[in-house]
Amino acid sequence: MIKSVNEGEFENKHVIVRLDLNVPIDKDGNITDDTRIIESLPTIDEIIDKGGIPILISHLGRPKGKRNPEFSLEPVAKYLADHFGYKVIFAPDCIGEEAQKAISKAVLGELVLLENVRFYPEEEANDVEFAKKLASLGEVYVNDAFGSAHRAHASTHAIASFFDEKYAGLLMMKELDYLGSALKNPAKPFVAVLGGSKISGKIDVINSLFDKCDSILIGGGMIFTFFKALGFQIGKSIVEEDKINLAGDLIESAKNKGINLVLPIDVVVANKFDNDSEFKTIKINEFTADDIGMDIGPETCVLYDNIINNAKTVVWNGPMGVFEMSNFEKGTKCIAESLARLTQKGGITIVGGGDSAAAISKFGFEKSVTHVSTGGGASLEFLEGKVLPGVEALEINV
Repeated sequence: MIKSVNEGEFENKHVIVRLDLNVPIDKDGNITDDTRIIESLPTIDEIIDKGGIPILISHLGRPKGKRNPEFSLEPVAKYLADHFGYKVIFAPDCIGEEAQKAISKAVLGELVLLENVRFYPEEEANDVEFAKKLASLGEVYVNDAFGSAHRAHASTHAIASFFDEKYAGLLMMKELDYLGSALKNPAKPFVAVLGGSKISGKIDVINSLFDKCDSILIGGGMIFTFFKALGFQIGKSIVEEDKINLAGDLIESAKNKGINLVLPIDVVVANKFDNDSEFKTIKINEFTADDIGMDIGPETCVLYDNIINNAKTVVWNGPMGVFEMSNFEKGTKCIAESLARLTQKGGITIVGGGDSAAAISKFGFEKSVTHVSTGGGASLEFLEGKVLPGVEALEINV
């Protein structure tokens, strides 16, 4: 059983809150996307409203276990104060004297943000002694970092064992609720849309979804490994040669289980991997030696839209093409539009973080779907049916 932060009593307590404040910061120190900060605010507010002092812990980037000013959380502290009006005390360390000094200064109504936990190699090593030092800074533990829940790190996993009082934050609960209900008891027809460049990253998801889905729509670079398995020419498109047999097995398995595994019927190809290259739409049996597949084609968009339109639940993970290039974004955009239309007529639509979240945000549909996950890797592992270490650590015996 996992308790929600809603159930906690925090009056006059220091509450350690593990958040995912891993936001993009440009070279001038400006935060260019504050989605993860905004998603964390309800949990911060809940603790302050209940008379607790939040002690925020997060990582930022990949400093590789060394102190590096480029990955400091100080700009996030400033952002919380300037944009949301919080009284923030920034601690230039996450353990030891500097952290304790900052916390001792904090009064009710204020919050403390500790420096990047990944400045210590012990964080990613899930080191128990390091976790103990973090735990000593508060009386209660809250984890609201779903985006890091698939990693067993000191601040997401080992730390929880030092607390009798531990809770999931509001974002964590929302993620588990939406992703959990989609997998355990989806309204049918249940459709999964899977994209991305590599089939290897999606094998476990596809296998897991075979037991739950009515249709699985495939897009992105991994379609070419499937095409190769079916004997098609794919020109110079991306392919995982060592996964061709596996792709064939997945097609066969879908057939045997009565799952509608759908591949594109047309694709957009270019003569080089560049937005300014010449491009055209071809049927999948029309590849020439120099063609590079860049996106699903317009007929595929119509086909996929029809299947999504008749669904009750849709989970989407991975773009349909090279959506970062404007000439090859249409396939990904059409999926976003299809999900928005389904949501409007009452369907449940869940976007699984990472590139899919970036894409739906780029096209302005992030508010037009049921839920956009904040965790790419975490949502993928959740869809695979794996137990997430950061979630497991919050379990309490009743």
